Amino acid sequence: MTLGVGGLGAYALRVEPVLRRERPRLRDIAGGLGSAAALYGIFLVGDGLARRIMPAGEREIGSIYELRTAAPRPAIATALALVIGPGEELFWRGLVQRNLQRRFGRLRGWLLASSMYGAVHLVSENLTLTGAATTAGLFWGALYARDQRLTPLIVSHVSWDIWIFLVAPTG
Repeated sequence: MTLGVGGLGAYALRVEPVLRRERPRLRDIAGGLGSAAALYGIFLVGDGLARRIMPAGEREIGSIYELRTAAPRPAIATALALVIGPGEELFWRGLVQRNLQRRFGRLRGWLLASSMYGAVHLVSENLTLTGAATTAGLFWGALYARDQRLTPLIVSHVSWDIWIFLVAPTG
């Protein structure tokens, strides 16, 4: 996953020069941390619903968290912070959503990009993961559609990934 997402992020940086020009602002950190906290709250509610509504929800959520044992936690945190979170935001919001918004407008571009982001998770054959990815994609995509800035999304994605996966899983 690290290599694949890293490659997508590098590709986005290469073909979309404007991504290399964004400069972080102090308020990006606060906004990113605040949005990560809000998304975590959404996931706390969603976790409970998924476990009750979806027949395989409990098992599927467990299989996601089982991945925490695939490598030492510092290695996972490093991959999430330096490659996976930034790479997904650069590619999905910075390249895909940005271009879809140019072509179809902000609302349709956001919905198309978020749908695509969720749909690529179907290959996992884990409907709970696909729903979670779609929810997160809609959330971060809405923030991008509103502000057109990636730095707060990268801060949000990285801090949310580490928090929900390594520090305080929802279940």
